[in-house]
Amino acid sequence: MKTNEERIQSLLSHLDGLSYIKPEEIPGIQLYMDQVTTFMDEHLQSTKRYPEDKVLTKTMINNYAKNNLLPPPVKKKYSKEHMLMLIFIYYFKNLLSFNDIEQLFKPVLEHHFAADSGLSLEDIYREVFSLENSQMTRLKEDVAAKLQAAESTFQDTENAFPDNEEGKNQQEYLRLFAFICELSFDVYLKKQMIEMLADQLRSEEPPADKHRK
Repeated sequence: MKTNEERIQSLLSHLDGLSYIKPEEIPGIQLYMDQVTTFMDEHLQSTKRYPEDKVLTKTMINNYAKNNLLPPPVKKKYSKEHMLMLIFIYYFKNLLSFNDIEQLFKPVLEHHFAADSGLSLEDIYREVFSLENSQMTRLKEDVAAKLQAAESTFQDTENAFPDNEEGKNQQEYLRLFAFICELSFDVYLKKQMIEMLADQLRSEEPPADKHRK
């Protein structure tokens, strides 16, 4: 049985292998639906939980367009801007509702998706993902701190466990459970904050925009 330290080191090693799709990796030509799904599946395969999982499907893309998360394709072709938005959606969709994603993406789509001047969507994408390295460093530091805190739990409960290997495993698991709870509470609080920001932006919309929703 792995120790908690070994489990976390394995997770951190996996994180080291993750990276975002660089804008220069995205084809400079417009793509058909099948080409879009193939590209995403190839470039984001390391983020899949199971090998058989699909990063993106035709149904998903159609749902994103239907829910105003993605502008419709032009003559059934998707531009580089479409691809960049699909990457953003990929990271948001497991955390937030379509309604909240639409709210957060709306200013970006309105002002930067097909911008002739000023900041382009690619400029924004590069700026946001330039934070990747520093964010990964902070994440590792936070994970290490949470693990250290979890490993200090259940110190005075020796009598609750058998004095054998099974007892040690039980104690080790409860510390792992405490660590998982810490991670879950962290995600819960951050999700709450994002939803609050979406609600604030929604409340600041002109009445006509609210009515359209």
